[in-house]
Amino acid sequence: QVQLVESGGGLVQSGGSLRLSCIASGRTFSSYSMGWFRQGPGKEREFVASISWNGDNRYYEDSAKGRFTISRVNVENTVHLRMTSLKPEDTAVYYCAASPLTAQAMAAEEFDYWGQGTQVTVSS
Repeated sequence: QVQLVESGGGLVQSGGSLRLSCIASGRTFSSYSMGWFRQGPGKEREFVASISWNGDNRYYEDSAKGRFTISRVNVENTVHLRMTSLKPEDTAVYYCAASPLTAQAMAAEEFDYWGQGTQVTVSS
């Protein structure tokens, strides 16, 4: 079992930055790929970024490339999402998720554990 708790969301102006964090419980954190998803108002949940168990491979949704950076610190059981140049369309609840896949994990169904989410609101 892995429990995930996100933090770092908030209200930011367009063009601003935020750093989301997710801390995981359990001793097997380093064996999971980790991801961030988001769900905007009236939208379906969508993939944002993911990182392999050892941090060697990172994947991004197209709109996140060049603006968002996913990272992890296995000894601290944490994964982060650094978001820059934020836009109003980035407004969403952001979810941290854990996947048992050690290779590429991007689809929601590949992630077994989910956090409760943290709200990010970008004002124009």
